[in-house]
Amino acid sequence: MDYTMIVDTLWVLLAGILVFFMNLGFAAVESGFARSKNTVNILSKNFIVFAVSSLGFMLLGWGLMFGGDNPIVGTRNLFILNNANIGFYKDTLTSNVPFWAKFFFQLVFCGTAATIVSGAVAERVKYIAFIVFSFILTLVIYPIVGHWIWGGGWLSSLGFLDFAGDTVVHSVGGWAALAGAIILGPRYDKYDKNGKPKAIPGHSLSLAVIGLFILWLGWFGFNPGSTMSFQNPEDVAHIFLTTNTAAVTAILTCTATSWIYIGKPDLGMTINGCLAGLVAITGGCAYVSVGSSIIIGAIAGVIVVFSVLFFDRNKVDDPVGATSVHLVCGVFGTLSIGLFAQEGVTSLSTVNGLFFGGGLSLFLVELLGVIAVGIFVFASTSLVWILLRETIGIRVSLEEEIQGLDIGEHGNSAYPDFALVAPVLATANGAVYEKVEKATGPVSPDVAIPVVKQQSRPGAKMTRVTIITNQDKFTKLQHDLDKIGITGLTVTNVLGYGMQKGYTEYYRGLPVKTRLLPKVKIDIVVCKIPVETVINTVKKALYTGNVGDGKIFVYDVENVIKIRTGEEGYDALQDEGYEDQ
Repeated sequence: MDYTMIVDTLWVLLAGILVFFMNLGFAAVESGFARSKNTVNILSKNFIVFAVSSLGFMLLGWGLMFGGDNPIVGTRNLFILNNANIGFYKDTLTSNVPFWAKFFFQLVFCGTAATIVSGAVAERVKYIAFIVFSFILTLVIYPIVGHWIWGGGWLSSLGFLDFAGDTVVHSVGGWAALAGAIILGPRYDKYDKNGKPKAIPGHSLSLAVIGLFILWLGWFGFNPGSTMSFQNPEDVAHIFLTTNTAAVTAILTCTATSWIYIGKPDLGMTINGCLAGLVAITGGCAYVSVGSSIIIGAIAGVIVVFSVLFFDRNKVDDPVGATSVHLVCGVFGTLSIGLFAQEGVTSLSTVNGLFFGGGLSLFLVELLGVIAVGIFVFASTSLVWILLRETIGIRVSLEEEIQGLDIGEHGNSAYPDFALVAPVLATANGAVYEKVEKATGPVSPDVAIPVVKQQSRPGAKMTRVTIITNQDKFTKLQHDLDKIGITGLTVTNVLGYGMQKGYTEYYRGLPVKTRLLPKVKIDIVVCKIPVETVINTVKKALYTGNVGDGKIFVYDVENVIKIRTGEEGYDALQDEGYEDQ
C-alpha cells in the first residue's frame, strides 16, 4: 500500500472540502452586505452557481483546461464522463493523487471564480441570466485561462507564476464581475441627480463577519492545498503562515486607512481589507517570505479602501466590493510575485523577483499575464452579458428591484413579517410556559358579541398613556410600573427623532445620514389606577436630565372591548386574578 498516496489524497480532499465550505462564506458576506429584501435571491444564487459550475466544469471545463499541450486550449480527451480515458490525466498536476480527487479540488476552485461574480451584480440581476452566465463562464472561459497558466499553456511556458489562483481564480472572477456590473448598471437610487454615490447599507454586518471568518478558514485549504501533496510539511506550514500574515496585516492597514480617510474605522471596509490580504497573497504564498507577506498584506489593505471608493465614484455599483477585493487585489498579488518572489523560501520557489536580485524578467512575465487575461476575460464575459441582455434580459424590472428580488424572483421572503406558528414551548425570564389554554367558560361568538350592553361602572374614565424613550430604559420602567399594579403593556420598537436629530454614520466610505434613532414605545390603558400616579412613576423611572429621556402622551379612550367575552369599558380592562390597571 502506498501510504504517501493515501496521505496526499486525504490532504487534497480535506483542502477541497475547506474550499467548498467557502461557498457558505461567500453567501453570508454577500447577503449581509445586501438589503434584507434580496436575501433569498442571494442565497439562491450562491447555491445555484456551484451547481451549474460543477456541471460545466465536468462536461467540458476540465478537458479544455488540462486536455493536452496545445498552448491556447486543451483539445485532447476533452470529455471525462462515459468511460472516458481518465488515465490520460494520470500525471496532470500530480501523479500521486487519484484523478477524481484532483478533479474535485480543481472543481471547487472553478466554483469560487463563478461565485465572485454574484456579489458584484447583486440586487438587480435576473436569476436565469445569472445561471446561464455562470454556466458559460465555467464551461469555457475559466478553463481557457486555467489552461494558459496551470494546464501547460503559453503563459506557463513563459514562466508565469500563480501558485493558488490570484489570476486564474480571483482575477477571472473579478474581470467577469466588473463586466457584469458595468453592463447591468447601478442599482436604483444608488446615485443622486448629480451623479454622487449614495450609501445603500447592507442589512446585517453580523452575517457578513460570520461569512468573513468562514472564508478565512477556507483559505487555509485554498492556498496550502495547492501543494497537492503533504510530503513536505515545511512547505505547507510556510503557506499557512504567509496566508494568515497577509490577512492580519491587511486588516490593520485597512482599518487605519479608513479611520484616517473616512474618520471612522469602517467595519465593512475592514471585512474587505481582510479579504484583500487573503487574495493578494494567494498567487505568491509559496514564493515569498513571511516578511514579504507582511508588506503584501499591508499594501493590499490600503489599496482596497481607495479601490472601493474609486469604483463607487465612477458608477460601478458593486454591493460587496468584489471588483476591489478579487480583481484589483488579485492583479496586485500577481504582480507582487514579480517583485517579492524569493528562491528557496520553500522547495516550490525557484526564482527571484525584482527585489531579491532577479531583475525585471519575472515581473514582466507576470504583467503580460495580467494584461492578456484581463483583455480576454473582460472581452469574452462582456460579450456574454450583452448577448444575454439582448435575448433573455439580464436585469429585473424597476418595480421588482424596488420591491425586492426575493418576492419577484422567488416568491418568498427570508424574513417574513408574519408567520403561522404552531403552539410551542416559549421561555420568558427563565420560566417555561406551555401553550396558552383557553379561558374557562368560553362563549360562542353569537353570544359574546352582544353580551354586554352597559359598563359595570358607567362613565368610568379610561386613559391611554403612551411613553416613548430609549430602549435601555425599558427594563427599569417595566419594573416600576409593576410596582404600582400595571399588569398589561403594549411594547413596540420604533424609530424617531426630536431634538437629537439623529446622527451620521459611514458605510464603506459613504456617509449615511440617519435622522431616525431607535426608540421603544410603551402603550398603557388605565382606568382604576390614577393617571397622575402612572405619569409620576414614568417620570421618576426615566428622568436623567439629558436630551433623550423621552416623552409621555396622554389620550382619552372612548371604549375598550374584550373580544373573548364582549365586555366593554372598565370591565374589559379587568384581568382575571389581578387588580386592574
